[in-house]
Amino acid sequence: MIIEFHNHVHLPEWAKRPYWQGKCPMVIENVLKVNEEAGVDLIVISNPLHELKGKDRAYQLQIIKDLNRYFAEMQDKHAGKLVALAGAVADGGDEFTRETERAIKEDGLKGAMITSSVNGAYPDDDVCMPFFQMMHDLDAPIMMHPPTVAYGEERMQDYRLASSVGRPFDNSLALSRLIVRGIFEKFPKLKLIGTHLGGGISEMIGRLDYAYELQEEAYFLGPYEPMLIKKKPSEYLKMVYLDCVSYHLPAARCAMETVGIDHFIFGTDAPPLWPLKQRGIDLIDQLGLSAADKEKIMSGNAKKLLKLN
Repeated sequence: MIIEFHNHVHLPEWAKRPYWQGKCPMVIENVLKVNEEAGVDLIVISNPLHELKGKDRAYQLQIIKDLNRYFAEMQDKHAGKLVALAGAVADGGDEFTRETERAIKEDGLKGAMITSSVNGAYPDDDVCMPFFQMMHDLDAPIMMHPPTVAYGEERMQDYRLASSVGRPFDNSLALSRLIVRGIFEKFPKLKLIGTHLGGGISEMIGRLDYAYELQEEAYFLGPYEPMLIKKKPSEYLKMVYLDCVSYHLPAARCAMETVGIDHFIFGTDAPPLWPLKQRGIDLIDQLGLSAADKEKIMSGNAKKLLKLN
């Protein structure tokens, strides 16, 4: 069985914008079609929430409500083919948190997607803690996806660098801050999923570890804020789930070995770029795993996260 965890779907009205030239790849029909052709059994749909950039709270909340209602309809209409994650804004306050809770409890959505930053705010900010408390109490997964681009944007407008480099950077920064500021100390059973291999955090985790272990010796690299954790960051990273979206075998292997087989899940982030679907499937084959380990990545870990029988 193949469960594809990383599929973005747009609202139908968004697909009609001139930008898409009449062929938006992220309408539900297209997403289902490309997965069916690839032999995927069940997909998890979400939205990357790029629409939130630069918008006020009222508009953001309306977007979230519209997405959640639509995803609930699609989950019912295509039962057995897809499940959905609610759109969420971790720093939005009580009204946003209650909407996410409603979508999960009443509409049956399986978890939530947040962005690694929203207009300069990051999910380790204190205002986000009630959201994480609610998700921890619900025992529902949070998938964290980068925004269009955040810091360094002025140097990423050319060469598609915002998408290929800027977004993973932001994801890695958000995960790092959540870890060192003690998100898993506060919420030890939190189900947090980092997209795109966590933005490369596995490659850098050794540097976070020495920053934790050698604070006195490395005084000249400071100043340091005290890390709000009781063990080195790599131990907390093993509590994070990472999806395999990377398109680069050594990077995927590094992430898989860092968090372990039980915390690595299959996804492709395709559409919008349909050819990447098969590349994502091929990447897992190229890891040379046992049948049991491959089954965990392709479906078993996702089943546990989503509480699917």
